[in-house]
Parts: sequence; structure tokens; C-alpha cells
Amino acid sequence: MGIKDTDSKNTTKSAAAKPTIAFIGLGNMGAPMAENLLKAGYPLSVYDLSAEATARLQQAGASVATSPKEAASNANVVISMLPAGKHVHSVYLGENGSDGLLAELPKGTLVIDSSTIAAADARLVADAATGLGIDFLDAPVSGGTGGAIAGSLTFIVGGSADAFAKAEPILAVMGKNIFHAGEHGAGQVAKICNNMLLGILMAGTAEAINLGVKNGLDAKVLSDIMLQSSGRNWTLEVYNPYPQVLENVPSSKGYKGGFMSKLMQKDLNLAMQTAKDTAVETPMGAKATELYDDHARENGDKDFSSIMGRHDHSVLS
Repeated sequence: MGIKDTDSKNTTKSAAAKPTIAFIGLGNMGAPMAENLLKAGYPLSVYDLSAEATARLQQAGASVATSPKEAASNANVVISMLPAGKHVHSVYLGENGSDGLLAELPKGTLVIDSSTIAAADARLVADAATGLGIDFLDAPVSGGTGGAIAGSLTFIVGGSADAFAKAEPILAVMGKNIFHAGEHGAGQVAKICNNMLLGILMAGTAEAINLGVKNGLDAKVLSDIMLQSSGRNWTLEVYNPYPQVLENVPSSKGYKGGFMSKLMQKDLNLAMQTAKDTAVETPMGAKATELYDDHARENGDKDFSSIMGRHDHSVLS
């Protein structure tokens, strides 16, 4: 009996060691991230406008709240994954800037926002949180829905070193690579720099392959040549935009799944806004933004590699 009681106490102590987490935003990324936290044994309260999304998490073991404030009412940590800066403002700052979730949280609460938003927006929320004694981190992710499901996301984090240290064990449940980029807003800046480069590379790779194909080359042969030459890059190697050059990538599946063109468009425009705010010239980023603005009008839900269709419309049919 004594052994059984000891085991029970140890189990209780172990469960108590994990902080209660409120997770706000259960979209294609947020839902699998939250599920991984549940699998790791974290007590979880969730909120989303979608009843279907919350029901899925409830079946997995989460408690469901009717508002962000209710979700966070007993939480030590708040994590959010929201579509845009206006949603982050609404949740944390409220309608008048002072009646949002931050006003309800006790001092010392750790807030991790994994939305991809403008660095200026992240800093605005961070300043309000800091003034209330709340630890705020901007922690956008890379890795797509596949990484969210597998728990192999890359987290790019901005905020204090102390807050980062508190968050790291939690982020490690959802991600494989965790970087502390710097102070508040740094995570967002690093994320949009990466995605600006990714957009440039994808647009350029599609353009180069099209030039070769229109001049009689086989897309796979050309890709293999460039992979062993100075044009080698990630989009060419593991995410080729031309159909049937690689297996199990969106271009070989009708450009379904992956990272939607409208999300690349969003990130490129965030990069352009940051460049404008800081008077930095980004001519190649500007051209990639122009291309994706045009492409996303009719192909926003297709993977961003579908930019190949600008040159060869047949690949989209």
C-alpha cells in the first residue's frame, strides 16, 4: 500500500509541475500545436471561434472556453496563433487598448504569441504587457502544417532572455529548432526576412525552370544540373515548383497543401511594411511581393510554388 501511495504522490507532483496553458487560435497550425501540448501532459484550456476546432481539442482532452479571458482565467501560460495583427490587438489589447486579455492576467504570466504579424505590432503588445509585469514573447514559426503535426516546427523568438528560458521547455514540445533572435519584435523581423528570401527564391526558381523548359530542356534534368551548380537553393532541392520533378511536394499534387500563396503574399507585404518603416531598400523583395499579389488573386489557396503557373498555365489546370 505504501508503494502505491508513493507512486500516486509522485504522479500528482509530476502533473502539478506542468503549468496550465491557455491556447487561443486553433486553425491549421494552432490545433496540432495544441494537441502536441496535450500529448506531453500539459493541462490545456482552448478557445477558437470554430466549434468544430474546439470539439476536436475537447476530444483530445482539453477544456473548452467561451472567450480568451475564460481560457486564461486559471492559466500560467497563454499561447496564441492568430491570423493577423488586428486579431492579436483585439485579443490582448481590446477595443480601447486597455480592456483586452492583458488587463486580466496576473503579473508573471508568460504570453507567447506565435502569430506572424508586423514587428511594430508585436512591440506594441509587448510594451503593454511589460508595463503590466507580464512576460511577452513574439514567437512566429516556420515549418508549415506538417511541422505543426510532427512537433518539428522552428520557433523564432523575440523577448527577454528570462522569458525565453521559461518558454523554451514548452516550445520544445511543439518544435525542433528554437532560436532566440533578440528583443521584442526580433522574432517577427527574422521570420519575415526568411520568408521574403523564400518568396524571392521560389519566384526565381520557377522563372529559371520555365526558361529552360521553353527552350527544350527537361525540367528534371535542368533541376539536377542546377542542383550541382551555383544556382542550388532550398526551393530547387526540396520543394521544386515544377510538377513531377520531386515526389510528395505540392507541385506534384496539384499544388494542394503546403504553404498557401495568400500566406506568402501576407508575409511579403509584412516585409515590405517593415522595410518602409525603417527606410530599407528591398527591390527584389518588392518584385516578389508584386508577383505574389497578382498570383494570389486567383490562386491564393494553392501552394506558393504554384507561382510556376505564371509562366506555364498548363501546370495549374
